[in-house]
Amino acid sequence: MKKKALILDLDNTIYPVSSIGEALFKSLFELIKQSGEYFGDFKEIKQEIMRTPFQKVAADFKFSSQLTAAGTELLQDLTYDEPMFAFEDYTEIKNIPCTKFLVTTGFIKLQRSKVEQLGIEKDFAEIHIVDPRTSNKTKKDIFQDILNRYNYNQADVLVVGDDRNSEIKAATELGIDTVLYDKLNFNPDITSPNKISDFRQLKDFV
Repeated sequence: MKKKALILDLDNTIYPVSSIGEALFKSLFELIKQSGEYFGDFKEIKQEIMRTPFQKVAADFKFSSQLTAAGTELLQDLTYDEPMFAFEDYTEIKNIPCTKFLVTTGFIKLQRSKVEQLGIEKDFAEIHIVDPRTSNKTKKDIFQDILNRYNYNQADVLVVGDDRNSEIKAATELGIDTVLYDKLNFNPDITSPNKISDFRQLKDFV
């Protein structure tokens, strides 16, 4: 056992956002349609919203400040109260005998409700929700804080997530080992040995 700690992402890492996305974001999708600001294939924007924090989607698709503000206001009080289910291989995470942290980006109420519906709170020593609306902290800041408080060296920790431009990038910049969990084949162009599609493969990295 080389690693002392695992840091995991939530969305599309522990569960598939697509399993709840249509219902969860129905009002947001309607808001965007009614705004008349998006003229492309709406499937594309749906996919992005299910993969990427809304603030980044709004910036990437050049939403007006009015639409961005309306979307943010809608999402900041949104919760999900229906049953949710983790990926079937998530049980493998529970069997790894090291300290686990959950670090996710999103709106605090919404992310908390997902954790509750998934019933995974007890699986983690700490749960951190990075909400760009309320804090300037990033995932990179949270990772560094965990290293500092637990006296971990970079080599003691493994970061696992689905987004190469978020948690994977942040960890790499800090010199922390990473595993790209690509259960949904979001990154078919990446053939790195550090890419997995099943948590059973994590044993080779911890």
